[in-house]
Amino acid sequence: MNLNVLLFGLGPMEIVLIVAVVLLLFGGRKIPELMKGLGQGMREFKKASHVDEDQDQEIQKKDSK
Repeated sequence: MNLNVLLFGLGPMEIVLIVAVVLLLFGGRKIPELMKGLGQGMREFKKASHVDEDQDQEIQKKDSK
């Protein structure tokens, strides 16, 4: 896959600008905390979506009986 497609069509200068703004806004010490929170949020979202899928499958099994 093309790297440009993965980055939503952003060029290298746009990425550098975004990283610079994030560093200015949050500072170097806060970024690991932000990434940790983002990772935990993604884990919770995946867990919840898997629970929903399991419940949907159980309901479909009950309806088919």
